Amino acid sequence: MATQASAAEVAFNREHRFFFTSACIMALVLVAGFSTNILFHRSSFNSPILFHVHAVTFFGWVVLYLLQTGLAATGSRALHKRLGWLALAWVPAMVGLGTAITLFSIRASGGPFFFARDEFLIGNPVGILTFAGIVFWAISLRRSTDWHNRLMFCAMASITGPGFGRLLPMPLLMPVAWWTAAVIFPSLFILAGMRRDKRRIGRVHPAYKWGLGLLVGGQLAAEGIAFSPVGRAIGDAVTGGTPGAARPLHGYWPQQP
Repeated sequence: MATQASAAEVAFNREHRFFFTSACIMALVLVAGFSTNILFHRSSFNSPILFHVHAVTFFGWVVLYLLQTGLAATGSRALHKRLGWLALAWVPAMVGLGTAITLFSIRASGGPFFFARDEFLIGNPVGILTFAGIVFWAISLRRSTDWHNRLMFCAMASITGPGFGRLLPMPLLMPVAWWTAAVIFPSLFILAGMRRDKRRIGRVHPAYKWGLGLLVGGQLAAEGIAFSPVGRAIGDAVTGGTPGAARPLHGYWPQQP
């Protein structure tokens, strides 16, 4: 009996180490992506205040997730539970700021030139809402640690797209640049979790299937809206009378002056 309990504890600790190591890799992707943007002068600290508030809030979440996975891995469960309630306030702020930065970008320039205009406009809010939904689902299942840990993992993976988008040669990936950054590369984390489950426990936990399904399904729905007359009407209404209205609807190569 003692041997069985010891084996279960070892497996539990290994699982938490996996989540913490994965959290570090996800954080590295995001930090590397945004640092590369600054290094190559694709962004600047002179950006409007909205960009700074957005950056602090989203990277604050990355720090919180790293801290939470670290606390779980070291057995500091009481502090882990207390800090977990911060998500109830933090995630809505991320949804609001993520939507605000999307609207600002789409009006100012039509969004990144390598994405279709309405794909970026619709896909970004859908992505952050998917993230929020998975986080709140994970919180509701906090007593079922197998579900909670995996859903939080999927939620974090779903917002690594901006990091990948700044590291990958996005213009060369048109017309699938959005799917590459926002879906395909983030999904690799979830697939790694699935593979680990298959090797360790002989099956894939359904939380991973739900997380992957929501990530992919959400963006399929966003694509359906973005490239429909409804999406076109939304894009025209949002960009009307702004510089963003002048850009092509699909990804394009900017003309050199």
